[in-house]
Amino acid sequence: MTKAEPTTQQHRRSRTTVVTFLGAVVRPLGDWMPIAGAVDLLAQAGLDAPSVRTAVHRLKRNGWLTSESRGGIRGYALTSTALTTLAAGDEVIWHARKPADLADGWCIVNFGVPEAMRAKRHQLRAHLSHLGFGNVGTALWIAPARMREAAERAVTELGLESYAAIFVGGYHGTQDLTELVYSSWDLAAIDQSYRDFIAAHSDLADRLESEAPSGRHAFTTYLDIVGRWRKLPFRDPGLPHEVLAPGWSAPAAAALFERLVAALEKPALTHANAHWPAG
Repeated sequence: MTKAEPTTQQHRRSRTTVVTFLGAVVRPLGDWMPIAGAVDLLAQAGLDAPSVRTAVHRLKRNGWLTSESRGGIRGYALTSTALTTLAAGDEVIWHARKPADLADGWCIVNFGVPEAMRAKRHQLRAHLSHLGFGNVGTALWIAPARMREAAERAVTELGLESYAAIFVGGYHGTQDLTELVYSSWDLAAIDQSYRDFIAAHSDLADRLESEAPSGRHAFTTYLDIVGRWRKLPFRDPGLPHEVLAPGWSAPAAAALFERLVAALEKPALTHANAHWPAG
C-alpha cells in the first residue's frame, strides 16, 4: 500500500459523507449550512476539520456550493446544480427502485465508439452502469424501458449521439428471460447487499422504536444509516418482479430503512438545527 492510498480513500470517504450530509441534513434545513456548525457536526460523524474543508472546497469547485453569509454567519448555500442532482436521487435513495412493468419492455443501448475516443467510451459504460443498465454483450446494454430518457441524456452529455443507437421494445428471444437478466447484472450480489443491510440493522430498528433516540447519538446514527443505505438502491436496476428469483430482498430492506428513518430523522435534524444560527 502506498502512502497516497489512505489519503485518497479518506478524501473519497469525506466527500461521500459530506454529500450524504448535504442531502439528508442541509437540504431539509433550508439549503444552507453555517461553516462552523457543519464542521462541528461532521466531526461528530468522524471527519476532521481539514477533511471537511477539503471536501467542501471540491464541491464548491464542482458547482455544488456557493459562499453565502446569513445573519453575519459565514456559510454555504446549495446551488441549483446540487439541488437538481440531489432531487434526482431522492426516489432511488429513499425507496428502493420500484419494479418496472414487464409489459413496458426494455431499453437497449448499442454503441461503437472509435478507439480515438476511448476515454469517452469508458465514461459511457460507467454512466450506463451507474444508471442501472446491465451488460448483455460487447457494447450492448439493457435496462427497463423507463430508462430511455436517462440513457439519451448520458449519450448526449458525452457528445456520442453519432456513435450510439437506443431501442425500446419487448423481449422475444428463446433464452429464459430470468437467466438472461441474471447473466447481465450481478443480481445475486445486489440481493446479498440488501440481506446484509437487513441483518446489520434489524435489531437496531427494534431498539430505536422502543427507546426514542435523541441528540448526537440520533444524528450520527442517522447519517451513518443513510450513508450505508444510499449506495444500495443505486446498484439495483429495479427489474420487473416476474424476472427475479423468489425471495428478492429489496422490498424488505427498503421497509427496514423506512423504519430507521422514521425513528431517527426528526431527532437528528433537531440536533443539527441547534448548530444553525437562530433565525
